Amino acid sequence: MEPRTLIGMLTPSSNTVLEPVTAAMLHGLPHVSAHFGRFKVTEIALSAQANAQFGNRGMLDAAELLSHARCRVIGWNGTSAGWLGFDTDHALCAAIEAATGVRACTSVLALNEILQRTGVRRLGLVSPYLPEVQQAIVRNYAGLGIACVAERHLGIQDNFAFSEVDAGTLRQCVHDVMTTGGERPEAIAIYCTNLRGAPLAAELEAQWGVPVYDSVATVVWKALKLAGVDTAPLAGWGRIFGIR
Repeated sequence: MEPRTLIGMLTPSSNTVLEPVTAAMLHGLPHVSAHFGRFKVTEIALSAQANAQFGNRGMLDAAELLSHARCRVIGWNGTSAGWLGFDTDHALCAAIEAATGVRACTSVLALNEILQRTGVRRLGLVSPYLPEVQQAIVRNYAGLGIACVAERHLGIQDNFAFSEVDAGTLRQCVHDVMTTGGERPEAIAIYCTNLRGAPLAAELEAQWGVPVYDSVATVVWKALKLAGVDTAPLAGWGRIFGIR
């Protein structure tokens, strides 16, 4: 029996997209499997109550349980650092690694690494979030020297409701981001792990000629890299999996 590669994913409790999409991505890697640990997340807003959902305690408890499954990597499959600040994900990774001895990564830090490595300075941002959440994300990317030159957000707060956004809506959001006036984005980020952006990435890349980085795909990409797994078999899921 060929050795297995087990990957743990920290999962918002009301998310119903990232698990099936992650499993579908990994279908082409029969010796790699993803295993999921949930903690409570039901809404996305800038209130103290909403932000408290992302305290390290719940995540670390879930990470400890994933470590019992001997996962080689533990990923935070969520985008909260986009509005809370990227340092929160750096601190979370350090805490997971200290508590479990397992290497850690996150959707947002993986995206930021990709943007840096590919030299993206003009980003198109698509999310389901409230205006104030989107604005916080835009400000944090400006702090990295990355301008969100066009954006679309859907104004939704309920985390479960993100999963009910259909493909047509996402296609329209990307269309709007790519055709609004001003500078053309060099890449598109679909910024929420409870949106079905990853299955559309290759289609949208072919249509618009720029890479489309979905936040479920970014953490899968990074987790596989940390585990030493070749991502080439996932090429059908978008350009991201050709990044070495």
